[in-house]
Amino acid sequence: MPRPTPPRRLGLSGKLLLLTIPLVMIAGLMIYVPAIANFRMNRLNERLAAANTAALVLDAAPLGMVPDSLARQILTSVGARAVAIKMGQQRRLLASADLPASIDHDIDMRTMTVWSAIVDSFETMLETGNQAIRVVGPAPGGAQFIEVVIDELPLRQAMYRFSRNTLLVSLGIAMLTSALVYFAMHHLFVRPMRRLTASLVGFHENPESSARIIVPSQRGDEIGVAERELSDMQRDLVSMLHQKSRLAALGLAVSKINHDLRNLLASSQLLSDQLASVPDPRVQRFAPKLMRSLERAIAFCQSTLSYGRAQEAAPDRRVIMVEPVVAEVRESAGLAADASLAWINAIERGLTIDADPDHLFRVLLNLVRNAAQALESRPNSDASLQIRITGRREGTVAIIEVSDTGPGVPEKAREHLFEAFQTSGRPGGSGLGLAIAAELVRAHGGDIHLVEGTIGATFRIAIPDRPVELLSVRHERARA
Repeated sequence: MPRPTPPRRLGLSGKLLLLTIPLVMIAGLMIYVPAIANFRMNRLNERLAAANTAALVLDAAPLGMVPDSLARQILTSVGARAVAIKMGQQRRLLASADLPASIDHDIDMRTMTVWSAIVDSFETMLETGNQAIRVVGPAPGGAQFIEVVIDELPLRQAMYRFSRNTLLVSLGIAMLTSALVYFAMHHLFVRPMRRLTASLVGFHENPESSARIIVPSQRGDEIGVAERELSDMQRDLVSMLHQKSRLAALGLAVSKINHDLRNLLASSQLLSDQLASVPDPRVQRFAPKLMRSLERAIAFCQSTLSYGRAQEAAPDRRVIMVEPVVAEVRESAGLAADASLAWINAIERGLTIDADPDHLFRVLLNLVRNAAQALESRPNSDASLQIRITGRREGTVAIIEVSDTGPGVPEKAREHLFEAFQTSGRPGGSGLGLAIAAELVRAHGGDIHLVEGTIGATFRIAIPDRPVELLSVRHERARA
């Protein structure tokens, strides 16, 4: 059932753009707040500097007599209504014109702090009308301070113009920055993320296609790591799905042939039963082995079918001799009459093992057949072609090793050696022999592994004895 398609919304690029613009505007606002306070302080300091110049001119007049017309011109150039200076205990008004009835605000530039400058700036911009403010600042020469009375309206209008210009510049910077950040982020992150997303969507549509595997870039950051991990994961999934498909095909094929094959084997078993009644000594000698082989063939047919859909049956363990099983394996593998291969049996005399005889037979037969097939690639004239089976006991553990003098197991096949369909590249190999052998050995609580550093390939099987309850041993001894 296809998944419902979510409604089309703003993509990652659009979200990035919408996020960048307000962030830039917030940064511009954080810059604007101290900037407008600094602008107001500079305007006030300019008025004080002009007032200091005017004070020098007015104070230089003979007896302080300045014509009113000249005083008005000086005050107009300064942008003030009055200029006064304090020297010692005397406060002197140097010039005045249209003084207001009262002063609305006093501003002392000598004790101005950053916070008070910011607060006073916004208070000035939020007020209406034309208030009169008195600005006090340091005076030149020996005077204590100079004060100037100015109108607030021109200052407020200048602050409005500065704010408007700052806003326009901030908008331009925000748009330019947003565009640069957008294109940079789009190239560095959004496009790779879209590529990852497209690969995921395409792989979901057809997970068995190797063409849908993403090709990782050479980036060394987190996106490069994500691309490489995604590529590895997709390759593993494709390989796993191919193995599952082969398992499904194998199960289907075995299911189709299993019924007819068992019928044919059953007919052969009936014929072998009739052969058992023939008094010929040679027939009497080989008939039991033929019947045993047919029974095993029928069991193998059923177990192969069960391998594709379930686990192997639990082993029917009992203490058995190892040498007869090894001899039967040699005959079943067709190596008894093969003079080109040297068969070396180094089983300890009287070695026993606590195992299912059929399971042990299957494990050794798979290993011996693999060894024989590995030796087929060597020239027949080579006198070193041999298969060696050794067995010994280490405490409560029975150790059996199957080795050959073949080319050995390739390095690339060792990592997945005991997994189904992981062949070593040999033609005709199904990749199931070692997987079945490993499963049977693990069912006994044992271990099978490839021994490193040997000529050819050596597989070691270790099967521990089952723990025996002390009470049952005592009961058996008592009955004996």
